[in-house]
Amino acid sequence: MKHLFIRGILATLVLASLLLAPAMAQDRPTVTAQANTVFVGADGKFQADPDTAQVQFNISAQEDTSRAAYDRASKAAEQVRQILRSNGVDPKTAEIGFFSLQPVYDYKNPKRKLVAYRVNANVSLKLKDFSKVAPILQQLADADISANQTVNYSLENIDAAKTKAVEDAFRRAKDSAAAVAKAGGRALGELSYASVDTFENVRVVAPMMMAKMNMAAEAAPAPTEGFSPQSIEVTAHVNALFTLK
Repeated sequence: MKHLFIRGILATLVLASLLLAPAMAQDRPTVTAQANTVFVGADGKFQADPDTAQVQFNISAQEDTSRAAYDRASKAAEQVRQILRSNGVDPKTAEIGFFSLQPVYDYKNPKRKLVAYRVNANVSLKLKDFSKVAPILQQLADADISANQTVNYSLENIDAAKTKAVEDAFRRAKDSAAAVAKAGGRALGELSYASVDTFENVRVVAPMMMAKMNMAAEAAPAPTEGFSPQSIEVTAHVNALFTLK
Protein backbone atom coordinates (compact mmCIF):
# COMPACT_ATOMS: atom_id res chain seq x y z
CA MET A 1 0.00 0.00 0.00
CA LYS A 2 2.85 2.37 0.79
CA HIS A 3 4.43 1.84 -2.65
CA LEU A 4 1.08 2.41 -4.33
CA PHE A 5 0.59 5.67 -2.37
CA ILE A 6 4.06 6.98 -3.42
CA ARG A 7 3.40 6.07 -7.03
CA GLY A 8 0.10 7.95 -6.85
CA ILE A 9 1.89 11.07 -5.58
CA LEU A 10 4.51 10.84 -8.35
CA ALA A 11 1.81 10.44 -10.97
CA THR A 12 0.00 13.51 -9.61
CA LEU A 13 3.20 15.59 -9.70
CA VAL A 14 3.96 14.55 -13.28
CA LEU A 15 0.42 15.44 -14.37
CA ALA A 16 0.64 18.83 -12.60
CA SER A 17 3.93 19.64 -14.33
CA LEU A 18 2.43 18.75 -17.72
CA LEU A 19 -0.54 21.04 -17.06
CA LEU A 20 1.65 23.92 -15.89
CA ALA A 21 4.00 23.81 -18.89
CA PRO A 22 1.47 25.24 -21.40
CA ALA A 23 0.44 27.97 -18.94
CA MET A 24 4.06 29.08 -18.45
CA ALA A 25 4.61 29.09 -22.20
CA GLN A 26 1.88 31.72 -22.56
CA ASP A 27 3.95 34.35 -20.75
CA ARG A 28 5.75 35.22 -24.00
CA PRO A 29 4.33 35.41 -27.53
CA THR A 30 4.67 32.19 -29.49
CA VAL A 31 5.79 32.26 -33.10
CA THR A 32 5.33 29.24 -35.35
CA ALA A 33 8.70 28.00 -36.57
CA GLN A 34 9.24 28.77 -40.24
CA ALA A 35 11.91 27.61 -42.61
CA ASN A 36 14.71 30.04 -43.43
CA THR A 37 13.94 32.35 -40.51
CA VAL A 38 15.56 33.26 -37.19
CA PHE A 39 13.61 34.39 -34.12
CA VAL A 40 15.40 36.48 -31.45
CA GLY A 41 14.53 38.50 -28.36
CA ALA A 42 16.50 41.32 -26.75
CA ASP A 43 16.23 43.96 -24.02
CA GLY A 44 17.06 47.62 -24.46
CA LYS A 45 17.10 50.64 -22.17
CA PHE A 46 17.30 54.41 -22.13
CA GLN A 47 17.96 56.74 -19.22
CA ALA A 48 16.27 60.12 -19.20
CA ASP A 49 16.35 63.03 -16.80
CA PRO A 50 13.11 63.49 -14.81
CA ASP A 51 10.95 66.41 -15.84
CA THR A 52 8.64 66.69 -12.82
CA ALA A 53 9.16 66.99 -9.07
CA GLN A 54 6.17 66.07 -6.92
CA VAL A 55 6.22 67.64 -3.46
CA GLN A 56 3.79 66.23 -0.89
CA PHE A 57 3.15 67.32 2.68
CA ASN A 58 0.44 67.27 5.34
CA ILE A 59 -1.31 70.15 7.07
CA SER A 60 -2.44 69.19 10.57
CA ALA A 61 -4.08 71.12 13.39
CA GLN A 62 -5.54 70.06 16.75
CA GLU A 63 -7.64 72.21 19.08
CA ASP A 64 -10.25 71.82 21.82
CA THR A 65 -13.16 72.56 19.48
CA SER A 66 -13.83 71.62 15.88
CA ARG A 67 -14.15 75.28 14.91
CA ALA A 68 -10.80 76.18 16.46
CA ALA A 69 -9.09 73.26 14.71
CA TYR A 70 -10.67 74.27 11.40
CA ASP A 71 -9.61 77.92 11.81
CA ARG A 72 -6.05 76.92 12.67
CA ALA A 73 -5.82 74.64 9.64
CA SER A 74 -7.21 77.45 7.46
CA LYS A 75 -4.47 79.81 8.69
CA ALA A 76 -1.83 77.17 7.95
CA ALA A 77 -3.25 76.71 4.45
CA GLU A 78 -3.08 80.46 3.86
CA GLN A 79 0.58 80.44 4.92
CA VAL A 80 1.20 77.67 2.39
CA ARG A 81 -0.42 79.77 -0.33
CA GLN A 82 1.78 82.74 0.61
CA ILE A 83 4.91 80.59 0.45
CA LEU A 84 3.95 79.33 -3.00
CA ARG A 85 3.24 82.84 -4.27
CA SER A 86 6.57 84.11 -2.93
CA ASN A 87 8.31 81.42 -5.02
CA GLY A 88 6.41 82.23 -8.18
CA VAL A 89 4.03 79.26 -7.95
CA ASP A 90 0.29 79.62 -8.46
CA PRO A 91 -1.48 78.11 -5.39
CA LYS A 92 -4.12 76.69 -7.74
CA THR A 93 -1.55 74.21 -9.03
CA ALA A 94 -1.43 72.59 -5.57
CA GLU A 95 -3.96 69.78 -5.10
CA ILE A 96 -5.71 68.55 -1.95
CA GLY A 97 -5.57 64.77 -1.78
CA PHE A 98 -7.82 64.45 1.27
CA PHE A 99 -9.31 66.58 4.07
CA SER A 100 -10.62 65.24 7.36
CA LEU A 101 -11.99 66.64 10.63
CA GLN A 102 -12.04 63.99 13.34
CA PRO A 103 -12.67 63.90 17.09
CA VAL A 104 -9.81 62.84 19.34
CA TYR A 105 -10.71 60.61 22.29
CA ASP A 106 -8.88 59.67 25.47
CA TYR A 107 -9.06 55.89 25.24
CA LYS A 108 -7.47 55.51 28.67
CA ASN A 109 -10.69 56.87 30.10
CA PRO A 110 -13.35 54.12 30.44
CA LYS A 111 -15.96 56.51 29.09
CA ARG A 112 -13.79 57.37 26.05
CA LYS A 113 -13.71 61.08 26.83
CA LEU A 114 -13.61 63.55 23.93
CA VAL A 115 -10.49 65.69 24.38
CA ALA A 116 -9.95 67.51 21.06
CA TYR A 117 -10.59 67.77 17.33
CA ARG A 118 -7.95 67.22 14.65
CA VAL A 119 -7.88 68.46 11.05
CA ASN A 120 -5.68 66.66 8.52
CA ALA A 121 -5.13 67.53 4.88
CA ASN A 122 -2.71 66.21 2.28
CA VAL A 123 -1.29 68.63 -0.30
CA SER A 124 0.44 67.62 -3.53
CA LEU A 125 2.37 70.01 -5.76
CA LYS A 126 4.02 69.32 -9.12
CA LEU A 127 6.98 71.48 -10.11
CA LYS A 128 8.77 71.63 -13.45
CA ASP A 129 11.38 74.10 -12.14
CA PHE A 130 13.51 72.02 -9.78
CA SER A 131 15.24 75.11 -8.39
CA LYS A 132 12.03 75.92 -6.50
CA VAL A 133 11.92 72.61 -4.60
CA ALA A 134 14.51 73.41 -1.93
CA PRO A 135 13.24 76.95 -1.08
CA ILE A 136 9.63 75.78 -0.76
CA LEU A 137 10.57 72.85 1.49
CA GLN A 138 12.78 75.09 3.60
CA GLN A 139 10.10 77.73 4.09
CA LEU A 140 7.44 75.15 4.92
CA ALA A 141 9.74 73.67 7.56
CA ASP A 142 10.64 77.07 9.02
CA ALA A 143 6.96 78.02 9.30
CA ASP A 144 6.21 74.76 11.14
CA ILE A 145 2.88 74.39 9.35
CA SER A 146 3.42 71.04 7.64
CA ALA A 147 4.73 67.55 8.30
CA ASN A 148 5.84 64.43 6.42
CA GLN A 149 7.36 66.27 3.49
CA THR A 150 8.34 64.03 0.58
CA VAL A 151 9.81 64.69 -2.87
CA ASN A 152 9.47 62.29 -5.80
CA TYR A 153 10.94 62.84 -9.26
CA SER A 154 9.19 61.39 -12.30
CA LEU A 155 9.17 61.52 -16.09
CA GLU A 156 5.77 62.61 -17.37
CA ASN A 157 6.85 63.08 -21.00
CA ILE A 158 7.90 59.46 -21.35
CA ASP A 159 7.01 58.67 -24.97
CA ALA A 160 10.34 59.84 -26.39
CA ALA A 161 12.25 57.76 -23.82
CA LYS A 162 10.17 54.67 -24.70
CA THR A 163 11.03 55.14 -28.37
CA LYS A 164 14.74 55.29 -27.56
CA ALA A 165 14.51 52.13 -25.44
CA VAL A 166 12.70 50.28 -28.24
CA GLU A 167 15.33 51.38 -30.76
CA ASP A 168 18.07 50.06 -28.47
CA ALA A 169 16.28 46.73 -27.97
CA PHE A 170 15.69 46.28 -31.70
CA ARG A 171 19.32 47.06 -32.51
CA ARG A 172 20.43 44.39 -30.04
CA ALA A 173 17.92 41.90 -31.45
CA LYS A 174 19.05 42.55 -35.01
CA ASP A 175 22.71 42.20 -34.05
CA SER A 176 21.97 38.84 -32.41
CA ALA A 177 20.04 37.65 -35.45
CA ALA A 178 22.85 38.74 -37.76
CA ALA A 179 25.36 36.83 -35.63
CA VAL A 180 23.23 33.67 -35.83
CA ALA A 181 22.83 34.03 -39.60
CA LYS A 182 26.58 34.53 -40.09
CA ALA A 183 27.39 31.53 -37.89
CA GLY A 184 25.11 29.42 -40.10
CA GLY A 185 26.66 30.66 -43.30
CA ARG A 186 23.63 32.73 -44.23
CA ALA A 187 22.82 36.42 -44.58
CA LEU A 188 20.14 38.24 -42.60
CA GLY A 189 17.04 39.17 -44.56
CA GLU A 190 14.06 41.39 -43.89
CA LEU A 191 12.07 41.76 -40.67
CA SER A 192 9.03 39.49 -40.83
CA TYR A 193 7.47 39.93 -37.34
CA ALA A 194 8.10 41.93 -34.16
CA SER A 195 6.49 42.50 -30.75
CA VAL A 196 7.39 45.21 -28.22
CA ASP A 197 6.96 45.64 -24.45
CA THR A 198 8.14 48.72 -22.54
CA PHE A 199 8.63 49.24 -18.82
CA GLU A 200 9.39 52.25 -16.66
CA ASN A 201 11.75 51.63 -13.75
CA VAL A 202 10.67 54.39 -11.38
CA ARG A 203 13.37 55.78 -9.14
CA VAL A 204 12.21 58.04 -6.36
CA VAL A 205 14.05 60.17 -3.89
CA ALA A 206 13.73 58.68 -0.42
CA PRO A 207 11.00 60.33 1.68
CA MET A 208 12.34 63.30 3.58
CA MET A 209 10.87 64.48 6.85
CA MET A 210 11.82 67.96 7.96
CA ALA A 211 11.32 69.33 11.44
CA LYS A 212 11.18 72.98 12.46
CA MET A 213 14.59 74.60 12.03
CA ASN A 214 16.22 76.45 14.89
CA MET A 215 18.04 79.77 14.54
CA ALA A 216 21.46 78.15 14.33
CA ALA A 217 20.41 76.07 11.33
CA GLU A 218 18.89 78.88 9.29
CA ALA A 219 22.07 79.41 7.25
CA ALA A 220 22.46 75.72 6.46
CA PRO A 221 21.62 74.59 2.91
CA ALA A 222 18.42 72.67 2.29
CA PRO A 223 18.75 68.85 2.35
CA THR A 224 18.13 68.66 -1.43
CA GLU A 225 20.48 71.49 -2.38
CA GLY A 226 23.51 70.63 -4.52
CA PHE A 227 22.22 67.22 -5.62
CA SER A 228 20.82 66.15 -9.00
CA PRO A 229 17.60 64.13 -9.30
CA GLN A 230 18.11 60.49 -10.20
CA SER A 231 17.51 59.58 -13.82
CA ILE A 232 14.51 57.54 -14.93
CA GLU A 233 15.32 54.29 -16.70
CA VAL A 234 12.93 53.01 -19.35
CA THR A 235 13.43 49.46 -20.62
CA ALA A 236 11.96 47.63 -23.60
CA HIS A 237 11.84 44.05 -24.79
CA VAL A 238 11.65 43.27 -28.50
CA ASN A 239 10.90 39.90 -30.11
CA ALA A 240 11.76 39.84 -33.81
CA LEU A 241 11.56 37.32 -36.63
CA PHE A 242 13.91 37.77 -39.58
CA THR A 243 14.12 35.91 -42.85
CA LEU A 244 17.38 34.32 -43.93
CA LYS A 245 18.96 34.73 -47.36
